[in-house]
Amino acid sequence: MSIFHLAFNVRDLDGARAFYGGLLGCAEGRSTDTWVDFDFFGHQISLHLGEPFDHRPTGRVGDHMVPMPHFGVLLPMTNWRALADRLEAAATEFLIEPVLRFAGQPGEQATMFLLDPFGNPLEFKGMQDPAGAFAT
Repeated sequence: MSIFHLAFNVRDLDGARAFYGGLLGCAEGRSTDTWVDFDFFGHQISLHLGEPFDHRPTGRVGDHMVPMPHFGVLLPMTNWRALADRLEAAATEFLIEPVLRFAGQPGEQATMFLLDPFGNPLEFKGMQDPAGAFAT
């Protein structure tokens, strides 16, 4: 099994812990006074103090313009729904609210986009069959 590693900037490590650890439920890993690692749904993210990356809504996907660049994770549909419910209960402001797209087509997926507290865009996808991630 391969896991990805992504390092990016946040402005505040305590705020990052509250969002990624508290709200999203990601387990914290190693840390120093300038960075912290999290288990991001089975992948490693390293959050370093600094200015978050710039993004613009330039990616057209179906009927939506999505922020580019962005990152996220593809979850089994039940896990995605549980996360969407948790985020909605926390009154999360979505860029794209939880929605099903490509219904009945190869790659049918649920998706939601939001910003972390520092402006980094995140996408969470849900699929009944994760093998559909590469369907054409």
